[in-house]
Amino acid sequence: MRKIIGITGGIGTGKSTVSAYLKEQGYPVIDADQIARKVTEKGSATLAELARNFGSGILDRDGGLDRRRMAELAFSSPEKKARLEAIVTSRVIAETAARIRELRQEDGPVAFLDAPTLYETGSDVLVDEVWLVTADESVRVRRAADRDGCSEAEIRRRIRSQMSEEEKRCRADYIIDNSDRLEQLYTRIRALIKKHD
Repeated sequence: MRKIIGITGGIGTGKSTVSAYLKEQGYPVIDADQIARKVTEKGSATLAELARNFGSGILDRDGGLDRRRMAELAFSSPEKKARLEAIVTSRVIAETAARIRELRQEDGPVAFLDAPTLYETGSDVLVDEVWLVTADESVRVRRAADRDGCSEAEIRRRIRSQMSEEEKRCRADYIIDNSDRLEQLYTRIRALIKKHD
């Protein structure tokens, strides 16, 4: 039976870089963001519900979800963020839990759940331990600005709207600092994996 490890971290911490490296090493990784994209794809019941709640402005020209517009709306107030999560999160958790059940039945090395809001959604109960990916805030802001094209103020607002880094640190089993070069990050990941061999 496989052990399941949750990987989480706020915007710009490099959580996806950690997951990509683990996939390259041959470990199964369930991607909660990918599941969220699947449940909100064009023509889905979830997308229709989002449009009813937030207006057709969240749709792109092809009728799919404009993720950037949706994020701007959701992060503009705690009430809107809670409404988005109520619509999407329960569906994502149900799908994630089903995939975890399948993986647990298999023999093999550890498997991972990559979930940015692991704690906020209560999904930490689905995993056996949690690795928190962190980085200095200045590094996080720069990475997110480069990736998303958002302003520094917008990124800092998103960081503030997420669970505090301090609370996540208190709850995590292991902390991976990703403020440095990639090779240092990979060395830290390999050291953690060794603990599970």
